[in-house]
Amino acid sequence: MFSSFVFNKAGAEYESHVLLFDFEGFDAKTSYSDYFQSKGFQVIRYQDDLHFRAEHSEALYAETGKFLLLVEKECYVPYDIRKRFHSMEISIAALFPKLKPEIVQKEKDINYDLLVSAYTGNFYELQEEHQTLHFIRDAVYGESNVNKYLRQINAELHEKANGAKSYKDWMHIVNLKVGLDVMAAKMECGISTEDINDVFAQRFVLPSFGTLSGVVDADGPVLVSRAMEYMRAVSNRFAVIVMDGMSEFDWKIFAQGFRDYRYIKSDVFAMVPTTTSISRQCLLSGKFPVQLSSPWNQAKEKAEFLDCAQTLDFKQQEIFYGRGYDVDFGSSVKCAAVIVNDVDDTLHAQKRGRKGMLDDISALSKSGKLVDLAANLLSKGLDVYITADHGNTPCRGIGKLPQTGVTTETKSSG
Repeated sequence: MFSSFVFNKAGAEYESHVLLFDFEGFDAKTSYSDYFQSKGFQVIRYQDDLHFRAEHSEALYAETGKFLLLVEKECYVPYDIRKRFHSMEISIAALFPKLKPEIVQKEKDINYDLLVSAYTGNFYELQEEHQTLHFIRDAVYGESNVNKYLRQINAELHEKANGAKSYKDWMHIVNLKVGLDVMAAKMECGISTEDINDVFAQRFVLPSFGTLSGVVDADGPVLVSRAMEYMRAVSNRFAVIVMDGMSEFDWKIFAQGFRDYRYIKSDVFAMVPTTTSISRQCLLSGKFPVQLSSPWNQAKEKAEFLDCAQTLDFKQQEIFYGRGYDVDFGSSVKCAAVIVNDVDDTLHAQKRGRKGMLDDISALSKSGKLVDLAANLLSKGLDVYITADHGNTPCRGIGKLPQTGVTTETKSSG
């Protein structure tokens, strides 16, 4: 909703060249540029005049195609570029002129989709401090606005799921779904999206998942088994933090702790079956399940990782495998894997479903342990990748089934 709001405000429906000055970091918060891409725009992040003319001069003179030029820090943009592009400032003051911008800016965790939903139905000037505060409390986060928004997103989600054709469609759907799931859990409104899992399984996993092994995507690995290969291709020194069992829902919460960091998010599919022993070993070894020597246990996980790192041209003394937040190693390490079990431990002990996971993962996020671990690895000069080996979703226990292996007796996640 916020993304389409920016798109319309920028006149992108009618303009082929759009220049946005986003000094308040809205794209980092909302990824509205993805919406422009979905509408056929090439997104160019402006660094300076020299880089633009050397790398993207075709955008300036092109008579065909659509281009979004995104300026995210104050810098000089020459007149001929400004003249060629339809420009707009992306800021609280420009987007929501009826509100007092300083008050909105203080609301660090404000949901911009909800803000747009409430603002587009408002016809009053609310520029006094108390008026803006009341508007945020009563209109933006009012029960009526929240329920209206969630119903709208849920309808959009089901429409997209029923019309999805490719793995990229499903990656977009999961990001839409997780935003709804997190908000529904926070507001305890009772809206569930779990039926989307059935659509995903029937329409994509069963007929198409097997074809992903042959897919190569320049933007990132499609399967976890390609993660090591991808990281090596773009980084000479890197560390991968593997959050066992972390879903998109959990990452949405953890991401709040990384607001002061600039990072790129992409999506990747776990292996099937999505057990830790298989999917994580595939991630760390670069292998498919059939190639693993011990697919049903993790006894050889470290050895698989070490072998993979060596095939990627790292020397033995340059490789590190460890567990937990307090790992430490010397400056010679160029390829590290760090396993963290907190999320997996939490979800298997969970008895309160989504709301319980929301509360528990929020507590983990606020502890700052994951942020501190990433910062520690960055300080060692390593590029840092945070990933999961598999995710989790709510499920309902149907009672104790003796002698059947892994069972569940309580409401949990798995």
